[in-house]
Amino acid sequence: MKTWIAVATATMLVAMTFGAFAQNATETLAPTGKLRVGVYFGSPTSMVHDARTNEIHGLTFDLGKELVRRLNVPFAEINYQRISDVLEGMKAQDVDFTISNSTPARAATVAFSQTLLTIELGYLVIASSPIKGIADIQKPGLRIGVTQGSTSQGTIPKLLPNAVVVPAENYKRGIEMLERREIDTYATNKPTLFEMSDQMPGSRVLDGRWGEEHLAVAIPKGREDALEYIRQFVADVQTTGLLAQAAERAGLRGILKGQ
Repeated sequence: MKTWIAVATATMLVAMTFGAFAQNATETLAPTGKLRVGVYFGSPTSMVHDARTNEIHGLTFDLGKELVRRLNVPFAEINYQRISDVLEGMKAQDVDFTISNSTPARAATVAFSQTLLTIELGYLVIASSPIKGIADIQKPGLRIGVTQGSTSQGTIPKLLPNAVVVPAENYKRGIEMLERREIDTYATNKPTLFEMSDQMPGSRVLDGRWGEEHLAVAIPKGREDALEYIRQFVADVQTTGLLAQAAERAGLRGILKGQ
């Protein structure tokens, strides 16, 4: 009898503790009473339109929806042009949740979970491009398009010091630059490149990769009290298959093998 009472008491205490933990996380993650999810259109890692189903999907979009379900708060979609703008919005406390490449530079201004997913970085070329493989990217003077404010913008000049880096406002502008021959190739993560390629008949995402992005959940600095809850959330979506389902719905390609 005493053993049963002890077990029941322990179970009740755990439930109460977890309930308080979740409540505290809700107050920290959604201080306005809703979870403001920062997204940008055009990348499966954030938000894309599925023409087959006429639905919106994406890692940030779908996992943001899952988090609001658990927190029991409304979902607020906050739209930007690119990830750098989303992170600026987060710094200004206008965004509560997003998914981003977790670089040391970005970690200085936002708080990250552990790695959610690792994706490949690559290059996109048009159908008539003489560039056949990554080795051809070494040619001096090559014009390489990148997204303004992206990790690629900072990395490509170090990787290819003889290249000409040309920033684009967003992925749509990147497509225009390729089609108008204003650039020779576009460099970013492969999920975005494949999304761009789908809109450019005959274009090719080159085999191989020039780097990796380690995607993680980002929340504003100053809310680290909720990081343990976010870490548990990430671990759960990884192990239960929710992450894989979100990636499949978004049509996310370019995931590093072994993930």
